[in-house]
Amino acid sequence: MKRFRLLLTGLLLIAVLLGACQAKDSAPSAAFEDTFKVAVVMPSAINDLAFSQSMYDALLAIQDWMGGEEAMEFVYSDGMFVVDDAAAAIRDYASEGYDLVIAHGSQYGSSLQEIAPDFPETSFAWGTTVDTFGLDNIFAYEAASQEGGYVNGVIAASLSESGVLGVVGPIETGDAKLYVDGFVAGAEATNPDVQVNVNYIGSFSDVALASEAANTHIAAGADGLTGTAQMVVGAIGVAEENDAMWFGTQASQSGLAPANVVANQVYHWEVILKEIVQMIADGTFGGTSFVVDLANGGEAMDYNADYELPAEVMSLADDTVKGIIDGTITIDLGE
Repeated sequence: MKRFRLLLTGLLLIAVLLGACQAKDSAPSAAFEDTFKVAVVMPSAINDLAFSQSMYDALLAIQDWMGGEEAMEFVYSDGMFVVDDAAAAIRDYASEGYDLVIAHGSQYGSSLQEIAPDFPETSFAWGTTVDTFGLDNIFAYEAASQEGGYVNGVIAASLSESGVLGVVGPIETGDAKLYVDGFVAGAEATNPDVQVNVNYIGSFSDVALASEAANTHIAAGADGLTGTAQMVVGAIGVAEENDAMWFGTQASQSGLAPANVVANQVYHWEVILKEIVQMIADGTFGGTSFVVDLANGGEAMDYNADYELPAEVMSLADDTVKGIIDGTITIDLGE
């Protein structure tokens, strides 16, 4: 019996040590006394297959990383296109004692700059931007979306038979502009004769305008389309109707048109949210900006399994990703 107890004790000790090693990779090293509470304000729906969904998915991943709902809870207000409504929600969440309030949209910056000083013990985060306004309780985050945009452009130019591609952009700012510029650069680097037509519709959310812009591109001979922001569901529908290729970004859009979506750049905000949570646990409430990219895993290429990429194109895409990460490929954004 004594030997059995010693053996059992040894096994338990090994299990504890293994659990501790796993926990080190799966939870912040500094624990919170109470449940960590997060609130997020987003401009569109959590299932928009784009910007807002990328953050919602990331928060689910962070909740799992921290150990479930008992360790972290989060609430959200989505569909906050009206900035004044979003500002009211941000202030309400801060007043209710949330540990981290995320304003997921560059349009919320001026509101956050005004609200954050009133709640010095609350951490705020917003993106996509690198501006913390010099406040020590604001984190900022940006996406190097030109990287996945470049990869998508390489693939699109390699597959295009017409030599014409169309881009449906929202507003010429932030990660939207970076993505568009990266796509154009990748396409032109692959085929100098390719024609990439870019149309900014002036809205992140107008699905009808996105559809109209996509139809214009198709009429101009485009056999491949891309775009960014919540309104792209309209453009994806046009691509599907016209049997054109689609290249996505922010979240995986393959399920929306499985026969047409070729590849997606997917944001994984959890990569930088882990750092933010750890900093808050260590007593730092803000003052730092972060960037997600291909190198740190905050951006990843997602190839649609239902769209069979030729082996040589897949190889070219993989080599492009590697080249961006190791610096042998420089993305010229034409600025």
